[in-house]
Amino acid sequence: MIKNVFVGFLVIAVSCVVWFEWNLRPVSRTEGDKRLVIIEQGGSMKSVASALKREGLVRSQLAVLLYGKQAGVEAKIKAGRYALAPSLSVREIVAILVSGSVDQQSVTIPEGFTVTQIDALLARSGIGKPGDFIRCAFSCDVSTFAFIPNKNPGGDNSEFGSKVEGYLFPETYFINPSSYNPEQLLQRMILTFDQRIRSTYAQEIRGSTRSLEDIITMASLVEEESRHDEERAVIAGILWKRLDEGIALGVDASVRYLTSKQSQSLTKNDLAEDSPYNTRKFKGLPPGPITNPGESSIVATLNPTVSDYYYYLHDSAGNIHYAKTNDEHNANKVRYLRR
Repeated sequence: MIKNVFVGFLVIAVSCVVWFEWNLRPVSRTEGDKRLVIIEQGGSMKSVASALKREGLVRSQLAVLLYGKQAGVEAKIKAGRYALAPSLSVREIVAILVSGSVDQQSVTIPEGFTVTQIDALLARSGIGKPGDFIRCAFSCDVSTFAFIPNKNPGGDNSEFGSKVEGYLFPETYFINPSSYNPEQLLQRMILTFDQRIRSTYAQEIRGSTRSLEDIITMASLVEEESRHDEERAVIAGILWKRLDEGIALGVDASVRYLTSKQSQSLTKNDLAEDSPYNTRKFKGLPPGPITNPGESSIVATLNPTVSDYYYYLHDSAGNIHYAKTNDEHNANKVRYLRR
């Protein structure tokens, strides 16, 4: 009897946690039109939650109230006019309301962007100076996030291979250009990764035989190698299989990362680069992620499709062609690439 009661309580507790986390998630994956929310001076957390729910920015008014109490921010919300997007989570919305950053600019970090590309995007958007974000990625303190590697895999004096590469979650962030702090943005992006990936997929990550670092490194390759969502899990399966069987991954995207050539053709010298990031020349995963992958690539990497394929290529139209043997792969090259 006591055991049954305990199990019942456990089921209820787990269900409550799942409900709570679900209702903290954004109501939409796309930014959509921003909604104006006015927070009155001295307004209660209940009135804030009601306003957010009324504007369709949160899933549950109760979840907002519970989160406010849990985070201890009920008395810290600042009055003002806020332009908020439905792609923001409750945690992000509350952080904005607590900071009082009413004059904010939205910057969307695309899936697959590198630290260098994020730095350039911020500078083009009038946020900080070129190089600010890169320097922070290599030197800012992120020790509060225990899952971030201790060392920069590309080296401290390199222009690529920061230890935070791969863990900066692609999302829309709201930034006040006049008070921009690259370290604060960096930590927000890592925190978003922690919430959206480590927490959401904790069970899958724990159940994997791979380390989080290997998962994210592989996901970054999948991000760069895929043109369509339906390909991601198949490509992940091929690359995991090649890795496990000791076959060089042969991912040109890793060489592009090494040489900073995003679109230019790779030369023979590029492909002969003597670096562990060159997955044509060296077996195994590169020393670290080569991009900041999106959620779909990470999910595909955690749930790869098992197939008989060992090779793949994309034709000029973006269609993928798989092959089981090197001979089949070479035939595909002649058929689809040498026209």
